[in-house]
Amino acid sequence: MEQLTPVFLLSLPRSGSTLLQRLMAAQPGVATASEPWVLLPFLSTLRDEGTFTDYDHRLFRQGLEDFGRELPEGLSTYRRALRELALRLYSAAVPEGTRYFVDKTPRYHLVVPELFGVFPEARFVFLWRNPLALVASAVETWAESRWSVHRWHVDLFQGLSNLVAGYREHEQDSVATRYEDLVVDPSGTMARIARYLDLPFDPVEGPDLGAASLRGRLGDQTGSRTYRTVSDEPLDKWKEILAGAVRKRWCRRYLEWIGRDRLRVMGYDLDELRSDLDALPSSPRRVVSDAVRLGYGRLSGGRRGARAWRR
Repeated sequence: MEQLTPVFLLSLPRSGSTLLQRLMAAQPGVATASEPWVLLPFLSTLRDEGTFTDYDHRLFRQGLEDFGRELPEGLSTYRRALRELALRLYSAAVPEGTRYFVDKTPRYHLVVPELFGVFPEARFVFLWRNPLALVASAVETWAESRWSVHRWHVDLFQGLSNLVAGYREHEQDSVATRYEDLVVDPSGTMARIARYLDLPFDPVEGPDLGAASLRGRLGDQTGSRTYRTVSDEPLDKWKEILAGAVRKRWCRRYLEWIGRDRLRVMGYDLDELRSDLDALPSSPRRVVSDAVRLGYGRLSGGRRGARAWRR
């Protein structure tokens, strides 16, 4: 168990994390599972806010803190127990002799500080994607191109903020890449990640995505069905989906919220993204339906969720 090191692949949903996960799992000594999610409830016990349960989570936190005072080293003992539990589960899921287990669970963006605190020996790979392309991919994949962006408020806002803050704090102990760089130069990207993991990598051999199939129901199933090798086909697809007056206006405001500094951390330039967005046609098609869905999202909880998060 002690010889296995977890690798946490941290990104927002629709960032290309399944593609990167499959490429990483094709390397010798690396294993993975579709999307474990196993740590999310356990690490959420270390958070004061943001957890909604049938029991009162604040009372739970008080009880856990009181119990921690009875432990030999306080809550550090509890954190070590969580780490040992995870390592036992990871070890049971992989072949003997595996060096790294890649845990790719997109909603781990909610527990980034807890991941670094509980797993100081782990490796962390951050994956960024053009936020405009990410929004378009979510709308196309999960809403059949309907403008229901309120459904992913926690990812687009809280998740992005958490990931950028986590990378800023732990940049020296992590590695980051962009989805755009991954699909344009997969060998170069994987060579850099292999160096970070101290693994051998032959950039001459083309990656076969079929060699690292994932059996779970979660994760991006569209790419695994369509591509056996890396393709840059999706890079400009977002432009067609975001072409519309309502969609462009929302995306401008979203870029402003992200801000120049956070975009720079992610490897993007605010002015370039604005220019790309402004160049899209403001088609009158879908304006009414987009406006109605946007208004419904605000009334049904988008605005309320934003206020709760700010508090």
